[in-house]
Amino acid sequence: MEIDSERVESSLWIGNKRYRAFLSGWYFSWTEIDKRNREKKTISVPVSEVIGVKEGRVEIQPQKKVEDTDLDFTCKFLKPGCPGSMDHSTPNRPSRPHQLLVFINPFGGKKRGKQIFHSLVAPLFELAGISSHVVATERANQARDYILKKDLTGFDGVICVGGDGMFSELLHGVIGRTQQEAGVSEHDPTVMLQPCDLHIGIIPAGSTDCVCFTTMGINDPVTSTLHIIIGDSQPLDVCSVHYQSTLVRYSVSMVGYGFYGDVLAESERHRWMGPLRYDYSGCMVYLSNRSYPGLVQYLPADSHISSPRDNTRCLSGCRVCSESKERLFPHFESSSSLYSANVSQYSSELEGEWVTVEGRFKCISLTCISSSCPRSPKGLSPSAHLADGTADLILVRETNPLGFLTYLHRHTNTQDQFDLPFVEVHRVKAVRFSLPPGEEEEEEEEEYEGGDQEIQASTESVLEDPEKLCCSNTAGHSQQHLTGRKERGNVTTSRVKRRGFVCGPCGTKPRSVSVWNCDGEILPHTEISCRVHGQLVRLFARGIEDSTMP
Repeated sequence: MEIDSERVESSLWIGNKRYRAFLSGWYFSWTEIDKRNREKKTISVPVSEVIGVKEGRVEIQPQKKVEDTDLDFTCKFLKPGCPGSMDHSTPNRPSRPHQLLVFINPFGGKKRGKQIFHSLVAPLFELAGISSHVVATERANQARDYILKKDLTGFDGVICVGGDGMFSELLHGVIGRTQQEAGVSEHDPTVMLQPCDLHIGIIPAGSTDCVCFTTMGINDPVTSTLHIIIGDSQPLDVCSVHYQSTLVRYSVSMVGYGFYGDVLAESERHRWMGPLRYDYSGCMVYLSNRSYPGLVQYLPADSHISSPRDNTRCLSGCRVCSESKERLFPHFESSSSLYSANVSQYSSELEGEWVTVEGRFKCISLTCISSSCPRSPKGLSPSAHLADGTADLILVRETNPLGFLTYLHRHTNTQDQFDLPFVEVHRVKAVRFSLPPGEEEEEEEEEYEGGDQEIQASTESVLEDPEKLCCSNTAGHSQQHLTGRKERGNVTTSRVKRRGFVCGPCGTKPRSVSVWNCDGEILPHTEISCRVHGQLVRLFARGIEDSTMP
């Protein structure tokens, strides 16, 4: 091996091809050498992208071994934008994780969570020197409860091997624990929530994996693992959903009323059909041609910063998101100081002129991210940003069936789904929804004993098929409503709304009120308020890179 003051050089073999490899500064490069010893193409990667370099007999993948020689070594690295292979931190890079808490959902998607982790993820963690504590969940909300109650000292992040539903459990657990430790009430809709230090990683093993696809541009377990290993950090906006002064849920991908709510509710009546129930329910709800009255109030975001119609994409290193950090946290020093420094500023963020829209709507959607997925590569709102402190509000007014079908179909191609006369989209910071005066919810009331028994029965049924609807199709591992229930004293009975979802083709009476679909869960309330919390959590990701952009 030849060594000088500026670079280290050696030979490298990739398969049967010989390369001249050298380390110079903070880059590792190699040049292919042909049989006549002529140099061909050179490839360079930052040292920060290298998983590890090991000499000797090392096991990289099961039954694949490399013998030791004096000059040869094995290198695994991350090729930007592509699924493939990537222990010390390097300058200007975040610290790499050393110990991770991993939750595997064995029920999600095609039930391959354990296989994906042990065959693809665990060997790479071992190669990078990362230890992991693995928990295979057996019930709904187990991951959330674990994060809320157990001692997490020493863990650098929590990882979910599952779908969007499993991610939602970790999201609620991490946010809830952070607010508890900070003494912040999640139920106060005006409070600024404490940003979370504990990173969340997603190993896609669900049916749709909307959040993973939106933040990485691909659903590939190996690519996700590599981003976790090198310690990438991507901030993410989160929307809190409140009913009066009670937190109902947190949302990242979609809060939808009308069509999306009806499809999810209708699909619950056809669980025996498996995943096909979503396509069937979508068809039946579409044929029902329903629209609903509503009163929507929203607080607009600054249109000079960005717009949902500006035809931009939120990519890795996004300028809008980077500048939003300075706007959201102008006195940023550390996340632990964010809360005290910005309470007054956050309250002022909620001030402004609210805009009111009243009418009949086919669907109402609110999304903090583009909510793209393999079936809808551009997503609900193609120009939405991951971490700018805003969400996109999409209002689809009552229209004829052909017009609405055109709107739905444009989610699957490159046409602008907002370029329709009955569709409007707004970039907002907060939203309130209520029924117009004179409109009342249709409901059948039935007494039941113990609200918790209803929740338990629902969560048990979800374990049979954890994946649920999100991003028009999707997303899983059900959790029941996180609404903080007020104490009922000695009251042992209460009333629950039972809404019958039936289709127009069946000749049933049309309903005047829909339900809310919040990341694949039906909310128990119709009149809700939503507020965007900028950069509340952080993922082991770096955003979509140009070469992976759909």
